[in-house]
Amino acid sequence: MHTYSRRNFLKRASLAASAAGVSLARVPLLHAAGPAHEKLGVAVIGCGGMGKRLPLSMARLQRLVAMVDIDDKAISTALESIKDTDAKPKIYHDYRRMLDECHKDLNVVLIAAPDHHHAPAAVRAMERGLHTFCQKPLAHNIRECRIVGEVAKKNKVFTAMGNQGHYGEGHHRLCEYIWAGAIGHVTEAHCIVDDSFGGYGGRPPSKPIPAHVHWNQWIGPAPYRDYHDDLHPEKWRKWRQFGTGGLGDMGCHNLDGAFDALRLGQADRFTVECLHLKGGSSEMYPLNLVLRWEFPARGDMPPVKIYAYEKTEDIPKSLRELRKELQVPSRVGSIFIGDKGYMYSGSFCHDTRILPIKKHRQYSPPLKTLPRTGGAIDEIFDAIEKGHSLTNDFTTTSGRLTEWIFTGHLAAFAGIGKKLEWNVEKMECTNYRQVNQYVHRTYRKGWEV
Repeated sequence: MHTYSRRNFLKRASLAASAAGVSLARVPLLHAAGPAHEKLGVAVIGCGGMGKRLPLSMARLQRLVAMVDIDDKAISTALESIKDTDAKPKIYHDYRRMLDECHKDLNVVLIAAPDHHHAPAAVRAMERGLHTFCQKPLAHNIRECRIVGEVAKKNKVFTAMGNQGHYGEGHHRLCEYIWAGAIGHVTEAHCIVDDSFGGYGGRPPSKPIPAHVHWNQWIGPAPYRDYHDDLHPEKWRKWRQFGTGGLGDMGCHNLDGAFDALRLGQADRFTVECLHLKGGSSEMYPLNLVLRWEFPARGDMPPVKIYAYEKTEDIPKSLRELRKELQVPSRVGSIFIGDKGYMYSGSFCHDTRILPIKKHRQYSPPLKTLPRTGGAIDEIFDAIEKGHSLTNDFTTTSGRLTEWIFTGHLAAFAGIGKKLEWNVEKMECTNYRQVNQYVHRTYRKGWEV
């Protein structure tokens, strides 16, 4: 494959963005390929929501082979967006059939479907040797995260997850400052997730399936149910069989910094406890979770407590006062407490700095030791072209992050005040085994992972 300069690539990406009527900052950056026959074959699974912009950017910068969506309206919108390009993708409502029929013409699969489809789609793509990008969270449950990582490693494919802040300068600097000892040994981190999805009670009454929705394919691997309100197209996050609540959504963004900077992935055990919640049922996630994880020492890092607050209204008075004293620049973000000071990282790890800001200005910035990339999807194409490793792959990074975050669900299901002891390698709670039933799920026939 030809190598192209960043200047030429950005010029092409800017033209594509301009033609689409959107800003370049909101279009996934992609490495421009060479002549048409050298462009990479791409399939987009999920053309609405987070996947809405993918068809156009793929049609202009790569070779859009196929699009998959269960909603005919989403497909129509996607086709309209690419009408001025040469792309003529095949259209499917079931990614299993698409992969069966198109895999020999594909190199990359981009997944932006609801959470319960992430692992079934990713595993099937990677088993066919296809490089795979998946929106966050990586999967629907802990077991799926582990399997997705194992399949990626076995098939030696490039993978990346769409927690966009992970690829930004703020995330890199947070790690580099903490690893350099800028605030000493960190013993606590208080992270505001800034999202909560859940509710009370059971399902609404059944309704007729809309003519434009392919319902059986939407249900996919989950237990079948009749169509009802508050599911498709955008309310599914609060339902336990389909979404992953606020933790799976914004937690993958706003707990990622703590996971990497504090090297939580090195721990082989930890505890997790739910300190507060509202509502919840067998159908829906609880709301307003407050969680506390306690990790033992990791290498030269001391034991640490990680607090997560789904909503700012539930942070304790002491933390409110600390945030005010330090003049925290945003209502959200994370505070890292060290024995030599404090550090702040905003939502998506933006605006990372030592607090108060006077101390940040006085501290000599550490060396930039982590690789910088253009973003999640950009990493995939860059890796294919250059054959180098990725910073947020399913096996060693994003899979382990998502596994950890999902133990928060187990603590919520156990109830307030029950401290769960978690064995990372075995993926099991060792002292309150009732929650281990939620580590995995039962699949409908033909959708197994």
